[in-house]
Amino acid sequence: MTNINLNNPTEIRMVGIQALRNVLGPVGTVRFIQQYDTGYGDYTKEKQEEADISLEEIDTLLKC
Repeated sequence: MTNINLNNPTEIRMVGIQALRNVLGPVGTVRFIQQYDTGYGDYTKEKQEEADISLEEIDTLLKC
């Protein structure tokens, strides 16, 4: 094991991600990290405030 500067957050993050990749592989690493991303905002509130979009509007948007 190499010397890790525990006062350097970037170095700790890089070494930690490499350790995860070594054990879990790339896909497992991403899935592990995704567990700690809780997102932001209030989906339920935002969904209720947003007007429903019609199929015609979706079709128009897709043609742009």
